[in-house]
Amino acid sequence: MQKPEGNVNNKRLLVFNCHEAWVYLLGVLGYSLDIIVGLKGRYKQTWDEQMRPVPANSRLLTLPEAQKSQRRYYCIVTHNITDLLDIKYRPEPRLMVIHSTLEGRALEETSDIAPHRMREMLHQYVEMAGVHMVAVSMLKGGSWGFTEDIVPLAVDKDDYLPFLGQVAMGLRISNFIDSRKKILLWDFHEKAFDGVPVRLVGHNPDMPGVAAANDWNDLKKMLQSHRFYVHTAAPELEDGYNTASLEAMAAGMPVLGNRHPGSPVEHGVSGFLSDDPEELRKYAGILLENRNLAVEMGRQAQKTVIERFSMIDFKEGFLRSIETARHKWERREIETGKI
Repeated sequence: MQKPEGNVNNKRLLVFNCHEAWVYLLGVLGYSLDIIVGLKGRYKQTWDEQMRPVPANSRLLTLPEAQKSQRRYYCIVTHNITDLLDIKYRPEPRLMVIHSTLEGRALEETSDIAPHRMREMLHQYVEMAGVHMVAVSMLKGGSWGFTEDIVPLAVDKDDYLPFLGQVAMGLRISNFIDSRKKILLWDFHEKAFDGVPVRLVGHNPDMPGVAAANDWNDLKKMLQSHRFYVHTAAPELEDGYNTASLEAMAAGMPVLGNRHPGSPVEHGVSGFLSDDPEELRKYAGILLENRNLAVEMGRQAQKTVIERFSMIDFKEGFLRSIETARHKWERREIETGKI
């Protein structure tokens, strides 16, 4: 995927590291990247190469280094209010990417601040600081009250190996499941796949025997070999897909999950959907017994992500977002008399 058109103008973005898989997508933009690592609350103090390699044309730096840097960045990419406050004295345009619903984030962080108050605080700061808001989906943008700019996730099918599905086992990739059980409908997952061989992969220190992939190449081999992928999520808290499930579809895997209005899976065509755990378990059994069906459904899943989650759309969309952020910043500078 990392095939940018080249940094002919040598523009550089300052990017807070938050979701390695998403930040990796920025490599397609054609800009150089300064990525801030070592942030508080992160489970790793550097870039997590078990998730993705460091993007092309990028370098890693600490927050103090970024705050003191004399470089003039084309735009600053943040992911939360803390990031925005950390760079409040820098002179460049900035945008914030919304990766989660307001309600889901409040649950995950067990925050004492009421969701409506969190929304108000963000809106006040964004208005004051001239920040442009970008959401990865309409559900997530809408939960915070920002639907002006939606740039969906993206995957490149050419990043993945041809699907084989020779391992009669399901696969699910997720980090820190224990703090996200309500978001992921984990009770439903456990009921539906009770007795069904499903491999869990990810950083989950409280789950014995569950570990992250060694690196992205290792993950690609898992996507190539396992029979189907699992994604379940509460419709009011999370999208009917995430990066991992889109990766699975791009790799040619059929997907099993609950009936979510935002799911890209077409029931009976690119996977199976059901809100009945016994029925979903039955569908899992069908795919475990019929590899050829899994291969055919996986082809349909791959067609879906090519049409709906393309790298071209992501690149064009996020480049527009950056320019919008720059226009808002320039207008703010004029209004405050700094230009």
